Amino acid sequence: MAAAAAALLSAWFWNERFWLPHNVTWADLAAEPDPEGGSGTQYPQAGHVFSAFPLALGIFAVRLLFERFIAKPCAIKLGIQDNGPHRAQPNAILEKVFTSITKCPDGRRLEGLSKQLDWDVRKIQRWFRHRRNQDKPTILTKFCESMWRFTFYLSIFSYGLKFIWSSPWFWDTRQCWYNYPFQPLTSSLYYYYIMELAFYWSLMFSQFTDIKRKDFLIMFVHHLATIGLITFSYMNNMVRVGTLVLCLHDASDFLLEAAKLANYAKYQRLCDATFMLFGVVFIVTRLGIYPFWILNTTLFESWELIGPYPSWWLFNGLLVTLQVLHIIWSCLIIHIGYKALMRGKVSKDDRSDVESSSEEDDMTSNSTKGIFSTSSNGANRINGHVASAQWAEEE
Repeated sequence: MAAAAAALLSAWFWNERFWLPHNVTWADLAAEPDPEGGSGTQYPQAGHVFSAFPLALGIFAVRLLFERFIAKPCAIKLGIQDNGPHRAQPNAILEKVFTSITKCPDGRRLEGLSKQLDWDVRKIQRWFRHRRNQDKPTILTKFCESMWRFTFYLSIFSYGLKFIWSSPWFWDTRQCWYNYPFQPLTSSLYYYYIMELAFYWSLMFSQFTDIKRKDFLIMFVHHLATIGLITFSYMNNMVRVGTLVLCLHDASDFLLEAAKLANYAKYQRLCDATFMLFGVVFIVTRLGIYPFWILNTTLFESWELIGPYPSWWLFNGLLVTLQVLHIIWSCLIIHIGYKALMRGKVSKDDRSDVESSSEEDDMTSNSTKGIFSTSSNGANRINGHVASAQWAEEE
């Protein structure tokens, strides 16, 4: 009974009329043997995506080694110390409130604690601020994380650009659809796609051990959506246009991480300049190249050459949704960049940084959040590129 149900579910999920163009079956896309005894013509197979899991674990292991033996020494050489925030003085009553009731007590509870402990309200507020900061990562930890992402993003972008530069569909996007879906899968294309997929799976794994930020849920959804889009495009062999989408999105990610590195190392002018460059590249690629190059070929050229079918509509629906996110993120970047220009500098990444420790900081904190800020309005969703994608980072 269970086997029959599983077979029925599998048949429904892999319905050829949803996934493939008319008059094409999964059997047509099976590997074709080489009459001379070679490997023959290979097409993307659903089972290939499972190879991303061990590779993702390998990437995660490499990351741990990289952060310990490369990123950390670099950070220390730049003067970034592994010093944690000021620790709150031991107090059993306040610790119980912090761990069992609330980390941010309201005015009424502060008044009650003040009477109970015979402490000034400001002193209690300062204790809770110091206690919250104890659970937050050091600048060194954040530097190592950003350096790893910068290294990977730059490496995968360089590889992807080199690969698609020599591909005919980079120069003529109609090549993405000629003879579709009977387009052979080369080893370079396979490695590029699976490496990208494995990286986002590694981000899914590491998100639960990384620095906990306010946009945790947003980035979790972003990584999930990115994995889904990469997997979907691979299984129905839209990998040619998929490589264009991946490389285009990778073009700006490493610049954002570079700006963070400069920020953590206190190279303020470099941070400002790098973020502005990131903003320009992001807007040009997402609001210029993406709609007029990518969406033009997926919506119009593909319609002309292969015609629409169910998964075609889904694929393009996801890409159009991605464009909507690009517009939102670009507006946020422009808004943040404008505020930074008016203020004269890029401020810190507020998602995980230590809270202000002085009364003056308390009074001015609302006016000092900058480019890396992620308040409740989601300003740091620029990290998420569907991908992102962060789509957000990333980010």
